[in-house]
Amino acid sequence: MTLRRILITVMAVTVLAPHASPVAARPSYDWPLQPRPAVTRPFDPPAKRWLPGHRGVDLGAHTEAAVLAARAGTVTFAGPVAGRPVVSVLHSDGVTTTYEPVTPRVRRGEHVVTGQVIGYLDTGHDGCTASACLHWGAKLGSGRTATYLNPLGLLGLLRVRLKPVSD
Repeated sequence: MTLRRILITVMAVTVLAPHASPVAARPSYDWPLQPRPAVTRPFDPPAKRWLPGHRGVDLGAHTEAAVLAARAGTVTFAGPVAGRPVVSVLHSDGVTTTYEPVTPRVRRGEHVVTGQVIGYLDTGHDGCTASACLHWGAKLGSGRTATYLNPLGLLGLLRVRLKPVSD
């Protein structure tokens, strides 16, 4: 691809991209911990869905930190999975966010609002470099057709980078 075509493509993306006001640009999701936590382990999905990988991010915190709903939604699960306490919330955009290890303070079917305490952080997350870590996950769909998402993208923190493509 020639430099001219790359520049035209970048200019077209810039011109055609919708320009939003600062209010509209605010993401509809928020951090599940306050204050804003450090990411201690990034999203690292596997190449194939059956291979091991890290399908979420780990956020450093302290034991018994309040875990907050990242967006309004309906609790679809609150209980143990493989011996670890988990809370899952389905949001109106079809994304489900998951939080573990979290001792739930909500029940299945309960509607939650953004920032509502849904539980408290437990210890015991493997590989955690802080006193405790929240594993925060996100997926679109369910079962074998689910697509795991980087939850940081829900906050508008991911950057799109254009790379040249050869002719």
